[in-house]
Amino acid sequence: MNDFTYYNPTRIEFGKNKENDISTYLEESSSKNVLIVYGSDRIKDNGLFEKVVSSLNKKNISFKELSGVVSNPLLSKVNEGIKIVKENNIDAILAVGGGSVADSAKAISAGSKYDGDVWDFFIHKSEIKETLPVYTIMTLSATASEMNGNSVIINDDTKQKYAISSVLLNPVVSVINPELMASVSKEYLAYSAVDVISHCIEVYFTASVHTAFNSRLVESIIKTIMETTEVLLENPNDYDARSEFAWAAIQGLNGLTPAGTKDGIFPNHMIEHSLSALYNVAHGAGLAVVIPAWMKWYKNNNEKQFSRFAKEIFSSDDSFAAIIKLEEWFNFIGASTTLESVNIPRSGISPLAQNASELAKVWGMGEVYTQKVIEEILEKA
Repeated sequence: MNDFTYYNPTRIEFGKNKENDISTYLEESSSKNVLIVYGSDRIKDNGLFEKVVSSLNKKNISFKELSGVVSNPLLSKVNEGIKIVKENNIDAILAVGGGSVADSAKAISAGSKYDGDVWDFFIHKSEIKETLPVYTIMTLSATASEMNGNSVIINDDTKQKYAISSVLLNPVVSVINPELMASVSKEYLAYSAVDVISHCIEVYFTASVHTAFNSRLVESIIKTIMETTEVLLENPNDYDARSEFAWAAIQGLNGLTPAGTKDGIFPNHMIEHSLSALYNVAHGAGLAVVIPAWMKWYKNNNEKQFSRFAKEIFSSDDSFAAIIKLEEWFNFIGASTTLESVNIPRSGISPLAQNASELAKVWGMGEVYTQKVIEEILEKA
């Protein structure tokens, strides 16, 4: 096992009706004026927004709203939020929604304490040194943004989907009530499952040091996600399955599974970000396309781990057959695995690869993941 430091300051409040106590959690950090960030008016239609406001009123916590966050969150919306924060002396950000809302809240948090352009953080021009506290009430589980310091945003102008990461952006408290996730569509349940699996297998396959314990953690998460996804497709209101899915999703990217590993990278995310940036493909849908193609391309670089994956996940002695089985499972749950299925023509491969290769350079993977290599991977999709 490699040397490591593991620290996760986020407190999870997990269970039914925990959203009713959000004002108590905010009060603990003396927050008195918050910005509520959310996506559509669905949280108003289903009564969640009213619950949040009622809780805030009990503690005399005032608020402003920022709505309209989309599934591939945009820099323009982040800048809109930063403006509201600076003009209204906001002292905390409350995200109510899924990973895109949480990511937007974090970017707003970082930008609100910075005099320059928040995009500076995404292109590594400046370092995050101060933030506003972030809180979340999650209505979808996938990204683990509720328990990490990551934020992924698309620059509307440059069509770049880049990320920031800082422990300063970890939410102070995240509320996880699985009941709030029961209305997630089957489509986005499938995309969520793919995203969680991607978080797990990226380092699992690419790390030069990956212990049996780390592998077992990853395999446990993947099995749990696959099992609960199938249950939830049949019965979206199964609270126990929803709870297991939500908790497993958090473990997929809260820093636990890669602790003690070495050299792990995220090539699937790097490539997928271009699908979202250029074609507005839902993140999980894009990953369903990229993952099997990348696995087929990469398999011979780590045959030992691919063989383990085949045995532990699919009880198979054939590593290539296991890739096909995973591909078939993606299709089975409703996450199609071809570029055509997400309306990307073969002529789009070169522009996608060029866009992704620029991100590969930013992430320190540019020498291996050149435009030519990424084109080769995407051809397998």
